[in-house]
Amino acid sequence: MYIVGLTGGIGSGKSAATRAFADKGVVIVDADVVAREVVEPGTPALKAIAAHFGDDILQENGALDRAALRQRIFADQDEKRWLEALLHPLIHAETRRQLDAAQSPYVIYVSPLLVDGGQQTMCKDLVVVDVPEAVQIERTMARDNNPRSLVEKILASQVDRQTRLAAATHVIDNSRDLAYLAAQVDTLHQEFLSKAKRND
Repeated sequence: MYIVGLTGGIGSGKSAATRAFADKGVVIVDADVVAREVVEPGTPALKAIAAHFGDDILQENGALDRAALRQRIFADQDEKRWLEALLHPLIHAETRRQLDAAQSPYVIYVSPLLVDGGQQTMCKDLVVVDVPEAVQIERTMARDNNPRSLVEKILASQVDRQTRLAAATHVIDNSRDLAYLAAQVDTLHQEFLSKAKRND
């Protein structure tokens, strides 16, 4: 399978780029979606998280309160490490299963940790969705209703913009409108189709 990695910092617009590829019939395997699937109500992982952090980490309907969990783990590095040790193997196994099952000419693997997590080694190409850091901060504050201090802390925990761009084989500039984004995706889609056909 020809795997194209897609990444970008928080608030860069990975979701918009991913939707543009999906609209072309490309299978998307998204690590963030997989991360939500492995902690759905009734899963062993969610039971372990509730046992560790307490039931106040759950919403009234029994689902994980992701905002509350994010605040807890970004306030305590040991808790973050504990959570990663629990979830990363589960996410990796489910991601691999979905990649192997993909039925499009190439597959897009979306993950915020492609560069700093070393996951780009399984990708033939690495697309980075990029915007200036000030834009990332403003978009994330508006989207998640988080204070600037928390967004800056999340940003600081991710690989820096320069490192991400240096690892890229392709960069999507998402600082303009959706039409500009779509035009870049069109060009990349044609390139990936021909590469997958040749199996470069």
